[in-house]
Amino acid sequence: MSNPTPQSAPPSRALRWGVAGSVVVMIAAGGLFYYASQLAATKRQTHHNEIAVTIHSHACEPNALTVPAGRASFRIINRSDRAVEWEILDGVLVVEERENIAPGLSQVINANLLPGDYAITCGLLSNPRGTLHVTPTAESDAQAKAKPSMVAFIGPLSEFRVYLSGQGSALVKAVTALQQAIAAGDLAQAQAMYVPAREAYQRLAPASQRLAELDNAINARADYFEKREQDPAFSGFHRLEYSLFQQHSLDGLAPVAQRLVTDVTTLKQQLLAQSLPPEQLVSIVVRNLNSLADVRAASGEEERYSHIDLNGFAANLQVAHKVVDLMRPLLDKSAADLLPTIDSALNAFDTELDGLKVNDRYPTYDKVTADQRKQIADKAKALAVALDGIDPALGLSGLQ
Repeated sequence: MSNPTPQSAPPSRALRWGVAGSVVVMIAAGGLFYYASQLAATKRQTHHNEIAVTIHSHACEPNALTVPAGRASFRIINRSDRAVEWEILDGVLVVEERENIAPGLSQVINANLLPGDYAITCGLLSNPRGTLHVTPTAESDAQAKAKPSMVAFIGPLSEFRVYLSGQGSALVKAVTALQQAIAAGDLAQAQAMYVPAREAYQRLAPASQRLAELDNAINARADYFEKREQDPAFSGFHRLEYSLFQQHSLDGLAPVAQRLVTDVTTLKQQLLAQSLPPEQLVSIVVRNLNSLADVRAASGEEERYSHIDLNGFAANLQVAHKVVDLMRPLLDKSAADLLPTIDSALNAFDTELDGLKVNDRYPTYDKVTADQRKQIADKAKALAVALDGIDPALGLSGLQ
């Protein structure tokens, strides 16, 4: 008699749990894959409207752009071998810019553009300029026909013009004193006079940076020239700074200093000759603070030879105080809820810079720690964000 066929043993509980666990893992993995794919799609959608511009060593690609009026985002990709800048120019005036884009990296520029034709600077100052054509839209046409009156802003704009005149005169006087010390062959005096001259410039920097070519002659760093410090075109403040503080020499500086006197005199004249739209009264300060927060605070590159960066930051902050004071009556009337945030940001930045003083003087920036630099950047960014709320609150971009 044959033995009965044995029945299969029921699967163990451990095996059942193992199978169930595998199913759960597969479902979770599928869910994570789906989530990741959706997140990637969202990111692609977020960046879908960005216009990519690649900076090469001697040109940009593309070098001719056409966009509709309104807000536009440009992703600037640096494929050259040095940190560079990209600017949108309306004639000689800077509409928007991004400085110090590191090699191999990219940065985004957001610009609110009116219809018209603009020029583009691309990397080295010797590189050919590009073109940007902005076409009108139904929205831009409607805004042009329905802009509010700017009568209320005549006072602040007129007072800022007086400020520019006074600060322009102070700059010419300070640079002349620097030039005279160089002409006299007094290195120590020239080094001492460089500091107030730079402070005077930084109190005008937000406005002067609208004048691209002239400001490049006055303030361009060595990075923007093909041969850097050895480039014959390298001039202005930073050429003097390099010799005074890096080389400790006055050799060859007399003509550079004399040209700087001429250029800052022209700067004062052109600042007074140019009209300043109401929205730019605030936006030039916001742009300057963003540059401080995003680049200058961390790197210390603005005054890389003299390390007097803190003096410049304090001067930039003085301009912000001035603009807020000019706008305060209008803000009190139409956007009073913004003032506590703005005043808090101003006070926080003041406190941060004042806290770094030693015997009522700013230390050189090479003695400022990375954490302190981050605090400076954070305070500058917070102030820029607070001030950026003024335009939409008061409708500055819609004035004429």
